[in-house]
Amino acid sequence: MNLDELRTFLEVIDAGSLVAASRRLNVTQSTVTARMNALEQALGQRLVHRHKSGATLTAAGFKFQRYAEVMVQLWRRARSEVSLPAGFDGVCNLGLEFDLWSGVGQRLLDHVREQCPAVAIAAWPGEQRQLDRWLNMGLIDVAICYSPQSGEGFTSRVLFDDELVLVSSRAGASADLGADYVYVDHGDEFRRQHAAAFPDQASAAVTLAASEWAVDLLLRKGGAGYLPHRLANALVHSGRLHPVVDAPVFSRRVYVVDAAGTVEHWPWYAAALAAARPPDSAARA
Repeated sequence: MNLDELRTFLEVIDAGSLVAASRRLNVTQSTVTARMNALEQALGQRLVHRHKSGATLTAAGFKFQRYAEVMVQLWRRARSEVSLPAGFDGVCNLGLEFDLWSGVGQRLLDHVREQCPAVAIAAWPGEQRQLDRWLNMGLIDVAICYSPQSGEGFTSRVLFDDELVLVSSRAGASADLGADYVYVDHGDEFRRQHAAAFPDQASAAVTLAASEWAVDLLLRKGGAGYLPHRLANALVHSGRLHPVVDAPVFSRRVYVVDAAGTVEHWPWYAAALAAARPPDSAARA
């Protein structure tokens, strides 16, 4: 049994199939199969049912999952603490929703590197459920995300409200959400706000779940879509995209969730969070 086998087992569970796990791990499917076979042989138990539609846990796999998570967690924490490079006196493990790297994670990282050169920082992208799990497992110290975390030992607060504005590749476009409209899925609250503002809107021809994908599509092929103001602002100023002035503006709340017992020892932390906020946003308690 080795760490690669444990990581592969956990990835198969999370991805739902050996094929999907191989893509995430950037290895061949045969490598994933070999690792799973070796792990099951070492334990003397089949851990997952493998079938055409994917992979599901056996009873033994369900019992083993928590031990695999703890073993991987302990290794990561030990490696992080033991292998801290010379000249560094601390490390911050940061988890970010994918859409929150540009203009938020970037500023936080830049601030730490410029103002706190003795602090090493590791940043990991993930979906909300992954960030919640990583926090509970102690794999990350801080998460910047769209939902607060409840639980003993965690502190959640609003970092800022992410303003979502409609922009178009055409100057003077109206908010009629025509055939070139790209629906950018910004989560549950955005869906509710969008449905209330555009009750007669038919399904968009293109739906994307990442703002940067939408930026790429709008710049390459044209169209309109809702983007965070922090992403759209520079593109509007450069004339590459144009604001739709009569369109409603929506918002999505951004939270910072941290392990209170860890971050209370970081004198630089409050200033780093302040630096992460978009310049025109206000902090909230």
